[in-house]
Amino acid sequence: MDFLMSLQKERDSYLIDKMKKLSLLFGVLLMSSCTSNTIFEKPEDLIPKDTMAFLLTDLYIASTAQFEKNLQLAKNVNYMPLIYNKYGIDSTRYKASNLYYVSIVDEYDELLKLVNANLKERQKTLEEAQKKNKDSISNSILQNLNQK
Repeated sequence: MDFLMSLQKERDSYLIDKMKKLSLLFGVLLMSSCTSNTIFEKPEDLIPKDTMAFLLTDLYIASTAQFEKNLQLAKNVNYMPLIYNKYGIDSTRYKASNLYYVSIVDEYDELLKLVNANLKERQKTLEEAQKKNKDSISNSILQNLNQK
């Protein structure tokens, strides 16, 4: 009986060892297949890089604004069609262009840097406008207090 148990343990150990080696081989194959440098064919109606940067900027703003209340106090509004209309494109053209740019990592990185710069510029403009608005409200309140 002890002999059979030790034989079973030996067999289980052998199978576990083989499974470890097989899973390691599978993992290596999977990782090596995921590191391809596939660059997709340039679409005929590729959105130019500078336009794509502005488009992505607007899409990022629209995607975050979706969960905020708008002037009509509505939430979960899909602004994407409005952005597509603004640039005169459809979602298929956007997806094809985005897929092409994503396949060229260095170019997409530059594109995202442009988007980041655009977002920072818009944030700066918004903060300046809010400060002017706040200052004008403060001045109006002070004038009203001084008139009394």
